[in-house]
Amino acid sequence: MPAPKRPPLDGLRRQLDRARAEGRTRLGDGFIRETFVLPRPDARQKAQEWFDRWPKQAYWTAIESWFERPNDIIEFTIRRLPAAD
Repeated sequence: MPAPKRPPLDGLRRQLDRARAEGRTRLGDGFIRETFVLPRPDARQKAQEWFDRWPKQAYWTAIESWFERPNDIIEFTIRRLPAAD
């Protein structure tokens, strides 16, 4: 008996590509995430802006992931809760 065919994933692929292009992802865990690709000094400044605006203690702000790219470029994703309740 042959294995069943896989369902088409074109719609999901388009949805993921669109979300990535807009710099957002939905994981269903309640966090707001934003991804940045910046030179190292600008990346530090952007992260500091987030921590100043949304303090870690109230919004659980955190750098979720980061990568060093060539030419001292940093790609990072930062997350926070939508409210401090």
